[in-house]
Amino acid sequence: MYLISDNVDTLTGMRLAGVPGVVVHKKDELMGALEEAFADPDIGIILLTEKFGRDFPDYVNSVKLRGGMPLIIDIPDRHGSGRKPDFITSYVNEAIGLKL
Repeated sequence: MYLISDNVDTLTGMRLAGVPGVVVHKKDELMGALEEAFADPDIGIILLTEKFGRDFPDYVNSVKLRGGMPLIIDIPDRHGSGRKPDFITSYVNEAIGLKL
């Protein structure tokens, strides 16, 4: 695993768990960090803080659609999740077509 974060707090927590990473803030820094991660054959999962998906949705979605390895996963950052509080219930409702 490898973390690309927008803040030092998330990176510090993940490093304590043994996950290396980098902090970036601008789109060009994100692009460079992702390319380096894609070039490393030892990285199977890239963790991205959700802020990148909100700030650069077109770019992040295009990278995710490339497919293959490594897998890209959005994670909440220190400010919490950008998802609405009942996102799991609404996801299940949408998936099975029943209201819970």
